[in-house]
Amino acid sequence: MEKTLETKKPRARGRPLSFDRDQALENAMHVFWRFGYEAASISELTAAMGITPPSLYSAFGDKEHLFWEAIERYAVGPGSGAPKALAEEASAYAAIKRLLEEAAEELTRSCHPRGCMMVMAATNCSVASAHIEAALAKRRAGAVTGIRDRIEQGIANGELPADTDAGALANFYATVYQGMSMQSKDGATFESLMAITAAAMRAWPAKQPA
Repeated sequence: MEKTLETKKPRARGRPLSFDRDQALENAMHVFWRFGYEAASISELTAAMGITPPSLYSAFGDKEHLFWEAIERYAVGPGSGAPKALAEEASAYAAIKRLLEEAAEELTRSCHPRGCMMVMAATNCSVASAHIEAALAKRRAGAVTGIRDRIEQGIANGELPADTDAGALANFYATVYQGMSMQSKDGATFESLMAITAAAMRAWPAKQPA
């Protein structure tokens, strides 16, 4: 069962916080992003956050609650580009192209770990953390649904052939994105990811808009 911050929140207790909670959460996000949920130890997290374990538990509840707060922070920060691209572009083609091009830039920034946190954070999870992996998989599936919905809108608007398989096309571009994430983790450059984006967009089943 997916555990979210909405279902269970740690109670505030003890003395007022003596550290910048927002900055501590940002630093924790980077640790989870780099090492994944399970491999990120409490000692690594507290060292990065500049706090003690008791302060972590007081402010965030436990490691899992801290992780989900970090995921939410990622979703409205570095991970917010895809939903914006899908919502703001006038055509489905432009939306998917922008999604991948902005991903090429975001995935290779030097100011944070490489790759997509949603993809990297649940790698190598044990049975004990299977619910974390399942919850992130559900989020990724939701992202694919967003791409499919935008493609279906494009079909309805006459941008793509009426017989276009929206599900298959959405899965294709989601797979391209996840592959770009893994390649960036391995050191791929912005230029190489942009080349992948260009190749992927040549597979678009319709004439490119002017």
